[in-house]
Amino acid sequence: MLIKSAFCFMYFVYILQSQKNSSFYKGSTNNLSRRVAEHNAAKDFSTARFIPWNLVWFTQKPSKSQAMVLEKKIKNLSIERTLSFILKYPSEKVPGIKIEKPIHP
Repeated sequence: MLIKSAFCFMYFVYILQSQKNSSFYKGSTNNLSRRVAEHNAAKDFSTARFIPWNLVWFTQKPSKSQAMVLEKKIKNLSIERTLSFILKYPSEKVPGIKIEKPIHP
């Protein structure tokens, strides 16, 4: 999903969880639906072996640089801290984007 605000494109920071082994993948993009589809189509080497993936969290940021700062912060979270983060900061409701509840590994 590509969302354009009045002045700029929005960027997404997201967390996926593998249905195969419950691991998390954290990333950022300007098109969330396309990026999740790419992960599930095994087009990304780092996530291909753990498909399928569920989108368990996301947020929007007004700039790429802000999205990258948040992505960098959440990439280093442990499994427990990732789960706590998802519960503490629920995803926004956006039509057309389905969020799954994370499972505890």
